[in-house]
Amino acid sequence: MQTSLLAISLSAMAAPAAMAHETHPTFPTAELSAEASRPAPNDLVVARLYVEASGSDNAAIARQVNRSIATALETARGYTSIKTQSAGTSTWPVYGKSGGKIEAWRMRSEIQIESRDSAAISELIGTLQNTLAVSQISMQPAPETRRKAADEATVDAIRVFEQRAALISQAMGKRYRIHRIAISESGHQMPIYAKMRAAPMMAEAAPAPLEGGDSTISVNVSGSIELLD
Repeated sequence: MQTSLLAISLSAMAAPAAMAHETHPTFPTAELSAEASRPAPNDLVVARLYVEASGSDNAAIARQVNRSIATALETARGYTSIKTQSAGTSTWPVYGKSGGKIEAWRMRSEIQIESRDSAAISELIGTLQNTLAVSQISMQPAPETRRKAADEATVDAIRVFEQRAALISQAMGKRYRIHRIAISESGHQMPIYAKMRAAPMMAEAAPAPLEGGDSTISVNVSGSIELLD
């Protein structure tokens, strides 16, 4: 008697589930994607400069390098439109030809400066090259510039996605609704590498020539649509 009641209960529970499945039929789906790109001005200059020294007296080398970096940081603080920060210091031994004995020490310390004021940072780079060497200068979109270009590209990509969805549904003679959608962003910067030379580099300060150009920010919209009867 208990077995019969259990069977009846399970049948009663399965019936609504079956009815629910019938009221939510599955539809054929179509996978598609769309991409759009927008240019973003490289309006942020990021530069790394360094000083390097070597010798047998590790403490003397450290004082020399630290003094050069402190002077550079003090000079950079005079430019309110430029963000300045230390970018790391490293020290390593220099071994003799036999490889077993330390003959000297080498120390390198870097600073990083960045700004949207290209004229000011160009002038500062020229000034700092009296005592520091440039390891890299890169031009890239500032975060707000990149975000604006990405937002515009997203709108464009979504419109293209909708156009393709409408085209597919019309070709199939059906209505459609979006089943799944994903949005991803990509982009590339245009790094400019400065020729590395030992400091001091110049007898007089001179502005560093900078030309930013544009980066391309791309947005991809992918997903699927359901083709309705």
